[in-house]
Amino acid sequence: MKPLIAIVEDSPDNRLLLQAFLEDDYRIREYENGVLAFEDLPNNPPDLVLLDISLPLMDGVDVFRNLREHELLKTIPVVALTAHAMSGDREKYLALGFDAYISKPIWDEQILFDVISDLLKRSA
Repeated sequence: MKPLIAIVEDSPDNRLLLQAFLEDDYRIREYENGVLAFEDLPNNPPDLVLLDISLPLMDGVDVFRNLREHELLKTIPVVALTAHAMSGDREKYLALGFDAYISKPIWDEQILFDVISDLLKRSA
């Protein structure tokens, strides 16, 4: 069975783009905000989470912290997927404990595939 990737992203265009990139190789579950994601993820634990940082209701950092505190979800790889791409942002999110960081917009989908593949191999 294909690995399940949770996409937590408020932009419909970004969710559509990620789905187009990933749907051939992965099962996808989408959430438009962090509250919906955190309510559902314990019932449908994914193999990996692509997590936007700037989300309505509960931002990505809060979602991440809640995932890390949840017994069923704390070891799932989480990728910070964000338009926050200023100098130092990558280090900031990795220092918070995210497993990887990808800036948006995604110009090279191979970077996305490489990060996902690497994290899934490490967590297997």
